Amino acid sequence: MIALSLADVAAIVGGQQHDIPDPGLTVTGPVVIDSREVRPGSLFAAFAGEHVDGHDFAERAVAAGAAAVLASRPVGVPAVVVDDVVAALGKLARAVVERLGTTVVALTGSAGKTSTKDLVAQLLTGIGPTVWTPGSLNNEIGLPLTALRADAGTRHLVLEMGARGIGHIRYLTELTPPRIGVVLNVGTAHLGEFGGREQIAQAKGELVESLPGEADGGIAVLNADDPLVRAMSARTKARTVLFGEAADAHVRAEDVRLDALGRPSFTLHTPTGCGNVTMRLYGEHHVSNALAAAAVAHELGMPVSEIASALSGAGQLSRWRMEVTERADGVTIVNDAYNANPESMRAALRALVAMGEAAQARGGRTWAVLGRMAELGEESLAEHDAVGRLAVRLNVSKLVAVGGREAAWLRMGAYNEGSWGEESVHVSDAQAAVDLLRSELRPGDVVLVKASRSVGLERVAEQLLALDGEVAG
Repeated sequence: MIALSLADVAAIVGGQQHDIPDPGLTVTGPVVIDSREVRPGSLFAAFAGEHVDGHDFAERAVAAGAAAVLASRPVGVPAVVVDDVVAALGKLARAVVERLGTTVVALTGSAGKTSTKDLVAQLLTGIGPTVWTPGSLNNEIGLPLTALRADAGTRHLVLEMGARGIGHIRYLTELTPPRIGVVLNVGTAHLGEFGGREQIAQAKGELVESLPGEADGGIAVLNADDPLVRAMSARTKARTVLFGEAADAHVRAEDVRLDALGRPSFTLHTPTGCGNVTMRLYGEHHVSNALAAAAVAHELGMPVSEIASALSGAGQLSRWRMEVTERADGVTIVNDAYNANPESMRAALRALVAMGEAAQARGGRTWAVLGRMAELGEESLAEHDAVGRLAVRLNVSKLVAVGGREAAWLRMGAYNEGSWGEESVHVSDAQAAVDLLRSELRPGDVVLVKASRSVGLERVAEQLLALDGEVAG
């Protein structure tokens, strides 16, 4: 973060200074919301949460080196007091980004945001200092915290933007106005909150509506293969760049193929040339993510040869997203348990099948350990049923549905599609799934673990990895 005096901070956020012993006190370190992350010169933002009140840790934060606290009440240590800490954080982020003049790249979509953001970040780092959203901290708190990590040397700021309703993305773009906006897809994530895909498209399109006009450098990077996203070109003043496998896409993939482990390769086509890409990531769905990242990098001047090379070398930066680990006993665990929606669930199942083809030739099996997909509203039963049916149609060897009602719907979908006997089972919780797998897994098996974050199925993957060497076969 750029250095700001507390007087500057107070003026930017409309707050009052309290308990300031030194008028020249300056914030020089990062803005943090966890007192354990304080560094010398930090600004500690104190939030009153449901279970923990950050104000109670204000003294500890200052003792650890924080210059001051951003708070909603006096805390007995140097502080800037405001009515609303969240709003103040947003105002501070906007002021810092405007002063820096860095290029802001914002991404949204129903699926693939975090993986694509990680790819964009890895590409842009090759052409200049880049700051990006850690994990999926993409809301009104996480986004300004990321922006406030930028400093005078930052050339690119890559921000993931999430939405749970109309107006959310518009608000985020007001905090950190983007010059480049990327919309990946319009799916069914948070369908219960939005009410329909058209409403989701309305919300996601707020990103391209926020972009500056073409004459001012605004660029809308849109998925040519998603009709709802392609149509957003009519909602922006920015220049439109299409990516995808469509023939008219400016940045497109041809000759897509998967290796024995389900890792995609393809020929990358751009307006200035072609390159061959062989990805380290697992699953064909990463091709679309890679094209979006390539489009951004190409627009920012990265040569095609370097884009192809960087995509081929890129890894997964965020946890529990298609993390593939082969145990010493030959069992492969695919931990994709960070989150789930119908689109990402289908992509993960297809990736599992691709990875399992080689394993099945050696007698191994594919296991899909799946749990609830949250926030689907009235479509929840149909969507869980459809995923269960897809697992059968893709010839997944074993389906383990974990949890309550939604897991029962997954199991019922598989049953109605023809999965009888022990091909699909319903277990009560993560531990029951571990107990079952511990007794059933054998060398060569590939296990996918996936559900919405609230289910906590990453525990299944972690325990299975801890049981290395304890296969039944």
